[in-house]
Amino acid sequence: MLNRVILIGRLTRDPELRYVPSGQPVASFSLAVDRPFTNQAGERETDFIDIVAWRKLADQVSQHLSKGRLVAVEGRLQIRSYETQDGQKRKVAEVVADAVRFLDRKDRQTPAASGEPQAAADFEPEQEDVPF
Repeated sequence: MLNRVILIGRLTRDPELRYVPSGQPVASFSLAVDRPFTNQAGERETDFIDIVAWRKLADQVSQHLSKGRLVAVEGRLQIRSYETQDGQKRKVAEVVADAVRFLDRKDRQTPAASGEPQAAADFEPEQEDVPF
């Protein structure tokens, strides 16, 4: 079985960093991802996808990302259920990030405008259980 998602889009808001009761950091943000086709009016529609990053990746994302940044996110799709305070059952679909690649510079200049090559930064969680 396979559950892999790769998205490229822009952050719709600054990442929100919080800590779960066990002390683990978790960052959440959403990506605006354009669909690869146009609608009947000739306009491109956009999906807004919730992203969650954990542990070291959460810290890195919260420190280095902000609204409008272009990123590639690789992870898995997760569907979770919860009950609201008034007893209604809800489902949430989100991508749990394994890796985030920053595709633009913090100042959002294009390489042609700045005259410098564009560098991308990768953030992936460290491997904790190495068998050798």
